[in-house]
Amino acid sequence: MTAEPQRRTVALVTGLSGAGRSSVLRVLEDLGWETVDNPPLAVVETLLEAGERATPLAIGLDSRRGSLDAAAAAALVERVRADPGLDLVVVFLTADEETLLRRYTETRRRHPMAQSGGVLEGVQRERALFAPLEAIADVVLDTSEMPLPELRAAVERRFARPDDTSLWIGVASFSFARGLPREADLVFDVRFLRNPYYVPALKSLTGQDPTVADYVGSDPDFAAFYDRMTGLLFPLLPRYVREGKKYLTIAIGCTGGRHRSVVVADRLGQDLRQRGWRVAVAHREIRAGAETGKAAGSSAAQASHGP
Repeated sequence: MTAEPQRRTVALVTGLSGAGRSSVLRVLEDLGWETVDNPPLAVVETLLEAGERATPLAIGLDSRRGSLDAAAAAALVERVRADPGLDLVVVFLTADEETLLRRYTETRRRHPMAQSGGVLEGVQRERALFAPLEAIADVVLDTSEMPLPELRAAVERRFARPDDTSLWIGVASFSFARGLPREADLVFDVRFLRNPYYVPALKSLTGQDPTVADYVGSDPDFAAFYDRMTGLLFPLLPRYVREGKKYLTIAIGCTGGRHRSVVVADRLGQDLRQRGWRVAVAHREIRAGAETGKAAGSSAAQASHGP
């Protein structure tokens, strides 16, 4: 019987300027991928045929050249997906306008699509330009509230080596009011637990404070819920490994994302580590709150010291 030819793994990494595309390429390079940043679209198919098929290839594509035809790029993706010798994944990096504006302000760089020099104009033009690519992406990473270490972990979980059979697990707390994490595979709602927000002494704290953790943990329904949740999760994990799954994100949500979901996420992360799993725990709303507070402090300082 003739062995099937080896398929080459290819990642097309694209998205909005300032959303982290270059960082993703660096992580893939560290993982042993061959990387090519921003080649002309006309030579991408040539690149796909070059090099060793055993070496995965990552191609970065952005708007710096000023003449990117996103519709043509989307058509190229469809042709590549039809090639039986290639295993293509399209990774799209995005972020909200406020985050992109802040990043460009901090670095003082000019946006590549800002014809009159305004960053907001460039962001809006680029978002419209890249819509066809975002629509066909296999992986969409919203980095608005994702610091670089967390982005690196997300890429490593998604693109672990084929011979790495371990499962990367992300546990994330979040607020339902701000929407589900886009990367979530499994979602648990803990809004039924009693809410520390309505206890004056606990309102300003977070679920990482032992007092809040004790309060949530002493809810009469907490133990039964947690046992049933882990009773569902823990037997699933070895099955995911046997099926070849390399990453799993478990999202725990409550109303504000700062108390109950944080307590449950931290406890789950600790229990998973004790069972030998590789785990990263992230608290979306705590990080967002810290950044908001930092920005407010900076504004207050400017006001007190003048412009």
